[in-house]
Amino acid sequence: MNEQITGVLFKQMVLHGAAAITAQKQAINDLNVFPVPDGDTGTNMSMTIGTAVTELRKTTPTTVDQAASVTASALLRGARGNSGVILSLLFRGLSKALKGRETCDAAAFAAAMQEGVSAAYKAVMKPAEGTVLTVSRLAAKQAVDTAAQEKDVEKVLEEAIQAGHEALAQTIEMNPVLKKAGVVDAGGKGYLLILEGMLAEMRGEPMPEVGDDGEPEKEKADFAMMAAEEITFAFDTVFIVRKSNPDISLEPLRTYLNSIGDSLVIGEDDEAFKVHVHTNIPGSALNESQKYGTLELAKIENMRTQADDLAAGKHVQSTDDLDAVEKELESGEGVQEEGHVVAAPEKPYGFLAVCAGEGLAAVFRDLGADGVVSGGQTMNPSTESILEGVDKIPAETVFVLPNNGNIIMAAQQCDALTDKHVVVIPSKTVPQGITAMMNVDFEAPDAQSITDAMTESLSTVTTAQITYAARDSDFDGFDIKAGDYLALQEGKLFGTDGDLNALLHALAQSALEHAASFISLYFGEDVTEEDANAAAKVFEETCPEAEVAVLSGGQPVYYYIISME
Repeated sequence: MNEQITGVLFKQMVLHGAAAITAQKQAINDLNVFPVPDGDTGTNMSMTIGTAVTELRKTTPTTVDQAASVTASALLRGARGNSGVILSLLFRGLSKALKGRETCDAAAFAAAMQEGVSAAYKAVMKPAEGTVLTVSRLAAKQAVDTAAQEKDVEKVLEEAIQAGHEALAQTIEMNPVLKKAGVVDAGGKGYLLILEGMLAEMRGEPMPEVGDDGEPEKEKADFAMMAAEEITFAFDTVFIVRKSNPDISLEPLRTYLNSIGDSLVIGEDDEAFKVHVHTNIPGSALNESQKYGTLELAKIENMRTQADDLAAGKHVQSTDDLDAVEKELESGEGVQEEGHVVAAPEKPYGFLAVCAGEGLAAVFRDLGADGVVSGGQTMNPSTESILEGVDKIPAETVFVLPNNGNIIMAAQQCDALTDKHVVVIPSKTVPQGITAMMNVDFEAPDAQSITDAMTESLSTVTTAQITYAARDSDFDGFDIKAGDYLALQEGKLFGTDGDLNALLHALAQSALEHAASFISLYFGEDVTEEDANAAAKVFEETCPEAEVAVLSGGQPVYYYIISME
């Protein structure tokens, strides 16, 4: 039985909750409605609460007020995606309710949960049922009802979680989109995982093992049992490659890697393959692997020097030290980026765009954007990242183009965190953002005129995107197979096919039906210019009256982003 939550206990509860969702984040990601590779809910929520872990580890809170305040502040700045922002709001309201308290009892904690729900609902313009809002609301209601008769905080949280799970099971019926996909709400599931972790801490249960970076702990070689002279191949090399073709054979690569090293293990699925090998020429291993796809991540460690250092009782250098090395380099001489810079206003208006890909970033800059924050699908930037971009712009008012529906809420949090006036234009796609920039009157008499012109222009462009299916799925009448091409139009599934050309023709026909006069194809990092020109020809032949342009976007994930105006 536990009748009081102290500052130290609250800190440990948050750490445990963060570990719980991090350990299960892929299961949350797998609840995504569309089988597209994007900035997933589990990843966003675990990274958001991970910022609180970082800050809490620096403190020893003496009161529950202090612990909750540190948590809420970190979550606000670290919020990623809509799910991360809502999570931060749930904890912000909870922190507000616990203000001034040294400890909190069951009734106070239940009331704080309910205050968190109120904060989240107030911030969402059109709250929809069958989401994390529903789950958190019903969980908090049960907490208040239980606390009216029960002094044990554990019991209150236990029954709140039970009610939350009952609500979660109903989300599939409440939300038409979830019903079509046959899944429960990912955000609601993630929130309950965090609450379950917090309850487990109160009960003294062991925390899931995760590394300092929030990733599950990985087994490492025992160098204490290995002499340097016994190491034939020095470099422990691990890397991940996204396949260029789901059916590509890796046998030639396996043969090559075996010829230059040992301890070879290759794991694969339809999307990517992972390699572990000991070799003396890791660069050659990486170069050879890129014949089979796009290198995404690599780790190289010298086992000989590690064994020598261990034998000598020295600190063993590993890739775990690279974060510190990076910070050291970035703070050194000649580095322009030094912390969070707030530029003094030199002009009335500035513009910040969010996008991924050097080509797209160049387009925004050419149109007058003062800054670009890297992000989009697979990589939703945090509120803090967007805030840093805003503050670097020497303007009184900064217009932000999120260019992704899952980034809008994170961008909207910036206005309260800076002395600059932040106006978020609700662009949900890159083409919408580009169109908005093309409609800016840089000599406008006031910010509202610019806001109105940019916002009104968003509806004049239709966005289509072509990506690939991250997994098998049966959605909205489409039998989708992992590795198939997927076409989206205005955020909805337009079609799926194993033949990219078939989807291009279908989208070109759609452009014709929309009477598009201007069609722009931004091709991604995995598309050659030759293939992009061939794709453009499909649109030129189908829409002979339209002006068709081909531009290198360099974006990941999406082979093509297509603008139709």
